[in-house]
Amino acid sequence: MGWFDALLGRTKPAKPDLDALFALPSAAISLQVSMASAPTGQGSVCFRAAEGAAFAEIQADIQALLGKVQVSQDSYGYTWLLAQNDDISGLVTDLHAVNSTLESNGFGPSLLCTLVSFADPAGRRLALVYLYKQGTFYPFAPLPGERRDNALELQARGVLAGELKIEPDLSRWFPVWGAPGL
Repeated sequence: MGWFDALLGRTKPAKPDLDALFALPSAAISLQVSMASAPTGQGSVCFRAAEGAAFAEIQADIQALLGKVQVSQDSYGYTWLLAQNDDISGLVTDLHAVNSTLESNGFGPSLLCTLVSFADPAGRRLALVYLYKQGTFYPFAPLPGERRDNALELQARGVLAGELKIEPDLSRWFPVWGAPGL
């Protein structure tokens, strides 16, 4: 970043750190202890699928690597890969493998986010969302009728502030309505 960019308020984009995903198992313990929210065993990766044989081959390789993976597309044209693994460490490893495979094959700019789902005994859902382009996490707690449980999101932010790099800009905490696994 040059002097002129700094003068105009331009900032250098954060580099994605996929290894940050490996902090999720310890964050899951904190959520269980502090909020009684346990992992559901489901997580998903969201990306913009590319056309062509190369991308189709990579997607087939990912499905073969992880076994049972559900693929879906949302109304915005993004593709979601849903992975299931009751072991949170195994789930995070699977999600990291998907992200790494896409990134190492030149499709990193297509990655949008990765999420891991949690639920408490009352049935409240919570996802920890990793923003690929920001290199940060944020909590997302959906309610019926496309509403959000802001109190639950802020409570999760407080619990996880020392464990995960939480996105400081609340305007980037975008809702992922209907995300697979949530």
